[in-house]
Amino acid sequence: MPTSRRRPKRLRARPNRPLSYTQILAWADEHFERTGHWPNTKAGAIPGTACEKWRNIDGSLRTGSRELPRGSSLARLLAERRGVRNIAAAPPLTVTQILAWADSHFLRTGRWPNADSGPISEMAGENWGSIDAALRVGIRGLPPASSLARLFAQWRGFRNSHALPPLTVKQVLAWADTHYAHTGAWPKRDSGLINASPGDSWLTLSEALRNGRRGLPRTTLAKLFARERGVTNRAELPRFSESQILDWADAHHSRLGMWPTADSGRIFEAPRDSWRAVDKALRRGSRGLPGGSSLPRLLRRRRGVRTHVRKPPLVIGSILAWADAHYHRRGCWPNLTSGAIAEAPGETWGKIELALRQGKRGLGPNDTLAKFLPGHRGLRNVHSLPRLTKKQILAWADAHHARHGRWPNAHSGRVDDTVGENWLALSAALRQGCRGLPGGQSLADLLAASRGVRHRLRQPRLTTGQILLWADAHYFCTGKWPQVRSGAVEGAKAETWLAINTALDHGARGLPGGSSLAKLLAQHRGVRNSRCLPKLTVAQILAWADAHHARTGLWPARTSGAIKGLAGESWSRIDKALRRGTRGLRVRSSIFQIMKKHRGVSVISYKPEKRV
Repeated sequence: MPTSRRRPKRLRARPNRPLSYTQILAWADEHFERTGHWPNTKAGAIPGTACEKWRNIDGSLRTGSRELPRGSSLARLLAERRGVRNIAAAPPLTVTQILAWADSHFLRTGRWPNADSGPISEMAGENWGSIDAALRVGIRGLPPASSLARLFAQWRGFRNSHALPPLTVKQVLAWADTHYAHTGAWPKRDSGLINASPGDSWLTLSEALRNGRRGLPRTTLAKLFARERGVTNRAELPRFSESQILDWADAHHSRLGMWPTADSGRIFEAPRDSWRAVDKALRRGSRGLPGGSSLPRLLRRRRGVRTHVRKPPLVIGSILAWADAHYHRRGCWPNLTSGAIAEAPGETWGKIELALRQGKRGLGPNDTLAKFLPGHRGLRNVHSLPRLTKKQILAWADAHHARHGRWPNAHSGRVDDTVGENWLALSAALRQGCRGLPGGQSLADLLAASRGVRHRLRQPRLTTGQILLWADAHYFCTGKWPQVRSGAVEGAKAETWLAINTALDHGARGLPGGSSLAKLLAQHRGVRNSRCLPKLTVAQILAWADAHHARTGLWPARTSGAIKGLAGESWSRIDKALRRGTRGLRVRSSIFQIMKKHRGVSVISYKPEKRV
């Protein structure tokens, strides 16, 4: 029967819809309001669109596709229309300037900067990541094929980890001999720094040997010392066999009259190995052994040696004394994972737990530390908590509201006037149906059903008209239009302006979404939105300046106050837009430079107008 060929899956072509600067800027504004920073080519997909990505938008701006002008980019568009800093059009840099910033950073922090050192304190808008990128690519007047590490290595003598000096085997062995002479042991990967070579460590040296870098052959420290200094390489130790181990054990017994244990030291017939190494190999299954055994088990199975040592009995008073000492030392009561008992060498809390469970060593059976300590020290046993009722939880909630002025939630911490109870555990018990509760309910659900408390996930729907009425009332009471940080909404129970702004942005609570409080007030009340200001032109600014001169006899300056007849506009804001090149003003300037260029004004003096 002929094999059927599987047809390749046809890819759905993306719609080549036309774009406009207005649409792209609207998406960029939404991205800024949502994330707090402007998008770039790595910002991923655009929420609320079918298949749009910022990388594709940038490509369309560059190639002039989708009815967009050619020769632009996302960075240039945001720089022209929103005043966002464009790194490709950033001011030129010099090596002297970068070194001066680096010296200040070193004096302030004690270390030289790298690409992850963040913004540069001495220059607003600059960061070390962009400086490193400019050095690598060769932009902003800097030579290419460099980096911060190479620059500091060349001009400040800073060690560059990517251009380390070459090494030789003879040099490595000389350092190892010195280390052995001082410590009595051959160095390992974790032996720390090499005193004779500042900046080098045995870890970096081991990596260089392993990867064959810095002129060294590809090997390891253990293999190098084994070949050149005769040091035992544990990775190439000889293989064991059970018959060989038993021969050594028989010789040990005939010589000393006792069978070996893991603490018997070196093996007389094999001085390079020890009985502890044999025990480890039997347990782990290394050096040719199957594993899962031990030296005592092997001797018991093959030689009938009784290796069991009877453990001493335990006394309840001793266990409680050890627990009290543990509590005074660490501030918490022990459990089965608390490790060794300092007052009883060889004992651990895990062994105590096992003895309590199995009823061995003189203790009663079917007991645990969690039951044992509460019974003798009055502690709270998390595995045997008292039963709860909704009536009791509501009584605690009423007391919490009367004391703190707000209803509790899962994050309200400890329940007042109780021992060991907290609101998170109560909420979990309500959800899971434990401690005598029916389950399937949360603390918020219980308070909403029994006390009429507003549920965060079941908030009433909002309308644009209702929000505008609240905004008008806020303006009537305070003289200012509400903002995101204006707090609670006057006359609306449990409403805040922050929650309303979030609902407008995300489209929650019956609102369409994609808006904000500032956009809503700008659209319906004409309130000035600082993120969406009207565009300016030099001709328009000159017309306002002429009117100001005709009215006051003075040319406007940055401190001339508000512009008459224009709500929300002032000469200080106009000067700021000119200096930053925002609001459609591509060339950076100032009011003084505009007046000097177009009206021939040499000095602008400002005199406050007399109020009538």
